[in-house]
Amino acid sequence: MIEQYLVAALGSSAVTAVLALSVHRVSRAKAMRRPRVEAGARIDMLSETNAQQSALIDQQNQQTQELEATLAQLRDDLANQVESNEEIRVSLHAAVEVREQLAQHADRIAAEALRLKSLGATFERWHEQMISLMTQNKDMHAKNQELSSIVRHVVIVSLNASIEAARAGQAGRGFAVVASEVRALAARSEELSKSYRDSLDISDLTTTATFQDIQAGGKMITASLASVEALANQFQSTLHQAST
Repeated sequence: MIEQYLVAALGSSAVTAVLALSVHRVSRAKAMRRPRVEAGARIDMLSETNAQQSALIDQQNQQTQELEATLAQLRDDLANQVESNEEIRVSLHAAVEVREQLAQHADRIAAEALRLKSLGATFERWHEQMISLMTQNKDMHAKNQELSSIVRHVVIVSLNASIEAARAGQAGRGFAVVASEVRALAARSEELSKSYRDSLDISDLTTTATFQDIQAGGKMITASLASVEALANQFQSTLHQAST
């Protein structure tokens, strides 16, 4: 009976040992499998991380390419802007030169207009002086006609005196001499009056021709002044447009 118990005890111990061994093996297998699983998980995590990093690198590369393309476009735009600014600068320089030339032309035109105005004033003064001269010539003609009338009257008086002296005979001889001298002076005065009248006629012709020339010159100056003023206004408008 005791032997049976021993056998049973030994048998129970063996089973327990076998079970313990099995449990140990299973635990060891699990313990050995766990690092492999953790390593696989880490490998998968690393792979996923690498994939994410690769995606980020690709994204950064794409952004870098886009940035380089944008920079290249900006460089091209900047070069075009610089070229455009240079063209604008050249155009502005040319416009400034043209404006300066126009300003010089405008100054010359203004000076010419001022000179024409001064010349026009001179012609107006000459015109007034010629009118005064023609009036004086008319007055001298009237006075010369009066002088001629007086001279003719003196001649008649001297003739009458000569006749009366002849009638008086010897007593009127002295009076006859005086009458002859008066008649001679009257004749000289008549000749002088005729010469003066001829000179006045020539002066009238010269004065009339000069008066007509002055009138024509004044009209030409007035027309030229109007043309110059119109040209000056045109230049002023051109300068205003160029400045704006």
